Amino acid sequence: MNIFDALRVSHDQQRKLSRRLIAADEGRGDLHQAFLDLKAELAAHETAEERFFYIPLWEHDETVDPSRHAIAEHHEMDEMVEELEGLDEGSDAWSDLAHKLVHKIEHHLAEEEDKFFQAAGRVLSAEQKIGLALQYREEFDRLIQKESEAS
Repeated sequence: MNIFDALRVSHDQQRKLSRRLIAADEGRGDLHQAFLDLKAELAAHETAEERFFYIPLWEHDETVDPSRHAIAEHHEMDEMVEELEGLDEGSDAWSDLAHKLVHKIEHHLAEEEDKFFQAAGRVLSAEQKIGLALQYREEFDRLIQKESEAS
């Protein structure tokens, strides 16, 4: 498994959890748990991805600006999650923001997979791709465990 495969596993999970959040918001599921699960996945993924994908890419001129852009989008999503935590779950304001968050997640994942992975693939060696995947998975697993214990 290389870093792109490892990241896609979490991307697929984020898409699944995003759909579950929207379904729960429409009355088909446990809204609170759906939100907590998506929040945990995002937090673990973002941190591990920044440490073991984006930061190493800062060393290359071709990928430094896209890395900064992606990290900025992570920050925007974090702010949306934080704002959701301060709203009444299920309220119109909460629902509107949850839908915006899901849209932002979908945009971010598509941008990474359709554009950024190709640029990163050109600057990382095969060994780096495998090594970063191992580091990412280890950190992700540690962080998701920490998030689940905190909930």
